Amino acid sequence: MPNSIAPIPVPINEPVRSYGPGSPEKGSLKKKLDEMMSEQIEIPLIIGGEEVRTGDTAEAVCPHDHGHVLATYHQAGDKEVAMAVEAADEAWQDWSEMAWEARAGVLLKAAELLAGPWRDTLNASTMLNQSKTVYQAEIDSACELIDFWRYNPHFMRELYEEQPLSSPGTWNSVEYRALEGFIFAVTPFNFTSICGNLPTAPALMGNTVLWKPASSAVFSNYQVMRLLEEAGMPPGVINFLPGRGSKVGNPVMAQKELAGIHFTGSTPVFQGMWKTVGENIHQYASYPRIVGETGGKDFIFAHPTADAEALVIAMVRGAFEYQGQKCSAASRAYVPRSLWQGGVRDRLVAEVESIEQGSPLDFRNFMAAVIDASAFASITEYIDHAKSSSDAEILLGGGSDDSKGYFIEPTVVVTTDPRFKLMREEIFGPVLTLYVYDDEDLDEALFLCDTASDYALTGAVFAQDRGAIEAMSSALRHTAGNFYVNDKPTGAVVGQQPFGGSRASGTNDKAGSKANLSRWVSTRAMKETFVPARDYRYPHMEEK
Repeated sequence: MPNSIAPIPVPINEPVRSYGPGSPEKGSLKKKLDEMMSEQIEIPLIIGGEEVRTGDTAEAVCPHDHGHVLATYHQAGDKEVAMAVEAADEAWQDWSEMAWEARAGVLLKAAELLAGPWRDTLNASTMLNQSKTVYQAEIDSACELIDFWRYNPHFMRELYEEQPLSSPGTWNSVEYRALEGFIFAVTPFNFTSICGNLPTAPALMGNTVLWKPASSAVFSNYQVMRLLEEAGMPPGVINFLPGRGSKVGNPVMAQKELAGIHFTGSTPVFQGMWKTVGENIHQYASYPRIVGETGGKDFIFAHPTADAEALVIAMVRGAFEYQGQKCSAASRAYVPRSLWQGGVRDRLVAEVESIEQGSPLDFRNFMAAVIDASAFASITEYIDHAKSSSDAEILLGGGSDDSKGYFIEPTVVVTTDPRFKLMREEIFGPVLTLYVYDDEDLDEALFLCDTASDYALTGAVFAQDRGAIEAMSSALRHTAGNFYVNDKPTGAVVGQQPFGGSRASGTNDKAGSKANLSRWVSTRAMKETFVPARDYRYPHMEEK
């Protein structure tokens, strides 16, 4: 056995490529996009390292061209879940006892593969399957996932180095053991990086995983699974189980061996899973760890001293990048009347009207399509509600067309009711609702921002006055787990802004941090006494 204490390479955030005109990366990615568009693949389940085909299939399509089929994928059910639980159990002993450096090596290699030969594959599959523009794919399926796989081994070593003090004559230590059982990773459609992190963060700590990808992102997630296999992930450590939520989730949640849940998705689904865990708690071998990030109703709050130009750009990028389908997207804004009438309104109209929308294959587009028919119907229902309400007006947008792709215009709603439906509920689409407050009612507007929504994920304040920044930050202290000053409320970077929120937004276990990794271990405190006691009696017993 090697006796060195292996260093982990110092993690560095992956540089974002520009894909500018004539650049080599643009030509290479365009070639990969053409290749993926010209073929239709079959995606199996992967259980214990083996491909499994069930015959119960569904199609992966392009949201911006929903008639174009990228792949046919097989779906798991009770039988396949049982197979995956068995495979995870068989892999657990060797994997959980493998040297931590060896486990780290898998993710470090995966990061370099993604930074190099796999970059086009992950970016192209994300652009096609999730309708992301090239920039949105690059910062997600390349850079952020690379960062997760570089930083988490670094954080793992930091966690392992946290050890107790030892008094004279004793030697104390803490062992960070893998959980007994398997982790259920349930991933969303909107970030390929999250899809790659949710199964691999627990796996890094020695756990085995059952991974259920979102049905609308199976194509890109399958590429992540293939990359991990090339990086050396042993069979059975991560088992890939696409399928319907109930067909996979219900049998998984009934398993005695369930040791934890790593989830990103909707609040109702997460609450339902938590309820199921509670109902089944008597039959589990241990108390499952539950980690979840569930969305937000994220805000931008402007002070009268805010820079109008910076405020408008933050609203446009924060609300409409990736069609507003980010749990951190700016969905509501509070703007003082002096700024609104003093140029913010006109500037916002001009900027939003200039947005180009269409296929992500055209690199000139800023926006593409929302993910599927269900999302299209839900988002347009909110827009229709605003159109029919006397408390709101559609300032911009409001149109939609799903004849070829699921396209919804960037939409700006202005309401006179600070507790209007669109100011409270998560929409997850390209809709920004604004409330214009009177300058003298700043404190009331801050109170409304704090209390109007059940969520507390991200938020941003804009002001030039430092005293105002401090006062707003204090008033809104519990409204966001990720808080921004003079910046949009999106774009958290691994190693720089650990991500997560509280209230209805989740357990705030901060993906991409040591705090998250600590949830996937069970500590064993150990004490060794060098010279044990030879007599049970204590000195005070020698005299009455």
